[in-house]
Amino acid sequence: MTDTITKPDYDALVIGAGFSGLAMLHHLREAGFNTHVVDGSDGIGGTWWINRYPGVRTDSEYSYYSFSFSKEVREEWVWKQRYPAGDEVLAYLEFVADRLDLRRDIELNTFVERAVYDEDANLWRVTYRDGRTVTTRYLVSGMGVLSQPVFPAIPGIETFRGEKYHAARWPREGVSFEGKRVGIIGLGASGIQIVPVVGPQAKEFFVFQRTPNYIVETTNEGVTDEQMQHLRENYDAIFEKAARHPFGVAMEPAEHSALEVSPEERERIFTAKWNEGGFHFANECFNDLATNPEASELAAEFIRSKIRETVKDPATAELLSPRSYTFNGKRVPTGHNYYATFNLDTVHLIDTKSTPITRISEKGVVVGDTEYELDMIIFATGFDAMTGTLTAIDIVGRDGRTLEQKWGEEGLKTNLGIGVHGYPNFFVSLGPQTPYANLVVPIQMGAQWLQQLLVWARDHGVERIEATPESEEAWAEETVRAAKATVMYEEGKKAGAWFMGDNIPGKREEVNVYMGGHGTYQDFCKAEAEAGYPTFRYGAETVGA
Repeated sequence: MTDTITKPDYDALVIGAGFSGLAMLHHLREAGFNTHVVDGSDGIGGTWWINRYPGVRTDSEYSYYSFSFSKEVREEWVWKQRYPAGDEVLAYLEFVADRLDLRRDIELNTFVERAVYDEDANLWRVTYRDGRTVTTRYLVSGMGVLSQPVFPAIPGIETFRGEKYHAARWPREGVSFEGKRVGIIGLGASGIQIVPVVGPQAKEFFVFQRTPNYIVETTNEGVTDEQMQHLRENYDAIFEKAARHPFGVAMEPAEHSALEVSPEERERIFTAKWNEGGFHFANECFNDLATNPEASELAAEFIRSKIRETVKDPATAELLSPRSYTFNGKRVPTGHNYYATFNLDTVHLIDTKSTPITRISEKGVVVGDTEYELDMIIFATGFDAMTGTLTAIDIVGRDGRTLEQKWGEEGLKTNLGIGVHGYPNFFVSLGPQTPYANLVVPIQMGAQWLQQLLVWARDHGVERIEATPESEEAWAEETVRAAKATVMYEEGKKAGAWFMGDNIPGKREEVNVYMGGHGTYQDFCKAEAEAGYPTFRYGAETVGA
């Protein structure tokens, strides 16, 4: 029998001090909850503190990659770049923390190793790496979706005698590439940002590519005073536009199918949006690039034509052109002179699809029987996305099972990506099965939704909030249904996309994100709140007044 505790150390304990943690802290504290944030790093910023590799920046434009809830922050902060670099985003988050006086409730260098739900006391007992244990009524994960790095399972990694770095564990003091033979393994979003920076600096640069990506190139001009003034005057409208957009971006929805216009008109629209840059191509050309395989293939061939136009060597251009899946089969990254980098004589593209990497030696990377001698290897091999941060620590629910055990035995199950059956008073920001979108928008709206839920529970005397088993089944079905309505489902399987889960050895293939659109997802959340949160009330104790 657990000793009875009448008052926990905190009303809410939030793990993570990035975008999610700061938004949660502000909104829960605003509602009168004694809220505390812990983070294992020695600085705030989450993903933007951890990721400091060369070239790191947002894929989203500044105008919708920021919070809208603070008038003070909106009026005083000044963005400098259309696609802010990592240090600018980090400075923004530090400004938010300072301007809203959040630091007094943030504890850094504090790593959570275990959190156990105590059913008798209706509390979470949270153990830190230094041995301390604290109690909290509500436990909230703000650990993000891309913070658990993965090294590839290549034999001999430990034998390499040169410099070795993972993109997500980059030295804060930086790295010199001058005069060095550098290799990179992994060409997701981080690798695509690294290549144009390292390519011109290294003596020789070897890019080991297994699966090419469709990259939407863009420009990165500075933000003018007039643009900042426009943003300040229209913040709410811009945020609302992003909130209603399927991908959480403040863009105009396309009106026509790629199949219903003439080839000449299609080419004109593709070209105009390509020149506008970035996600404008993915989101504003046509309304079926994410839902119709034939339309997706038309976009794919347009990008292949741009690769052939940019890359001088035809063989290299062909290797950079995806053929095994269509546009949107993987998350679409933005590029900043990515393709042009392969025109440098010192940059070499190595095809590891036809001839795989066999091992890493003391001297470098061995592809087939060919050894590429290197001074440095960069691993941009990504993350155990969506579930990885949640299963990296022991989160133990009412039945004594960790989340890792539950999902391993039952498959991925959540209610709206926010709550999990068997884990009362535990909530997740950007959990598995939340929208496939520009993340800052669902982060803010998720924090505001949770604030409303906890205020409702307090007002109605509801002590335990827990997803019902039926809600998990229903949301799993909706998540799969929504995915199958897009090209991402079948094409994502072909591409080995992280959002299908099984890009990590040992993980099953299952849809990790909600692909039904951010606006549609928010409609589900709104309906849940208006109905009195029926699918978060499990058992007699949670019925409320």
